[in-house]
Amino acid sequence: MKLVTGNSNRALAQAVASYLELPLTDCTVKRFADKEVYVEVHENVRGEDAFILQSTSYPANDNLMELLILTDALRRSSARRITAVIPYFGYARQDRKSAPRTPISAKLVSNLITEAGANRVLTLDLHASQIQGFFDIPTDNLTAAPVMVRDIKDNYDVKNVMIVSPDVGGVIRARNVAGRIGANLAIVDKRRPRAGVSEVMNIIGDVSGQACILIDDIVDSGGTLVNAAEALLKAGAKEVSAYITHGVLSEGASERIAASKLKELVVTDSIQDTDATKAAANIRRISIAPLIGEAIARTASEQSVSSLFD
Repeated sequence: MKLVTGNSNRALAQAVASYLELPLTDCTVKRFADKEVYVEVHENVRGEDAFILQSTSYPANDNLMELLILTDALRRSSARRITAVIPYFGYARQDRKSAPRTPISAKLVSNLITEAGANRVLTLDLHASQIQGFFDIPTDNLTAAPVMVRDIKDNYDVKNVMIVSPDVGGVIRARNVAGRIGANLAIVDKRRPRAGVSEVMNIIGDVSGQACILIDDIVDSGGTLVNAAEALLKAGAKEVSAYITHGVLSEGASERIAASKLKELVVTDSIQDTDATKAAANIRRISIAPLIGEAIARTASEQSVSSLFD
């Protein structure tokens, strides 16, 4: 087995390598003067089961190109099988035509990864699970729910916790977590007048006196979480926290979260930390390295990956 990584999240790649007790494959991933990506693998990979760990987070296009070129380099070096391990799959929010004459970019990106030479994909909490069908190769969509549940049990009294979905679309994800800890479920009814802007309309469920935990897959600007927290507190919630898989946290989001009424925002390390997120006192990271590492090990040994979540 060979574990290869680009520059998107080297800290997570090193943590996964440590879990697997396997060194990262020696390779160069750098830029020419015009920012063109250059890749060179310095180890023999002929006949190997190769795993490329690379999130397509900010800068999304640069990290996507690194993934594609690494895949091509391994394919041309006669790797036996290439698995693209993408903890955060960028472009996933563009999974349908949202208006006339708009692209379905998630499908385009899945085609690029397949055509580059990937034989299978391993990813985490896709924005919409049907994106699995965009790939014409086997695709495993892991969930961070077990990692979140373990952390919630360690840090909260689950008897007084209510799980909250920040919108109707995330109900299945939130219900999964609620079922694992035996908590009740509430829903924030919101509308989105335009991309990146949300308005809370109603709270579905009685949250009075409860420690509310919002569950979602992506936090970008942070506006949805901040608005939902304020609405829940107005509805009588004792406190509000949030567990989110992918902390995109675009410019200004960390400061917005830090100044909000959220007790804490817990995100996984699917996307590498920035200085702004490190500076925010109420943003905390939990690691998915053991989850990713175990999924890689099971894929390599042809064992069940879905049994990780039974």
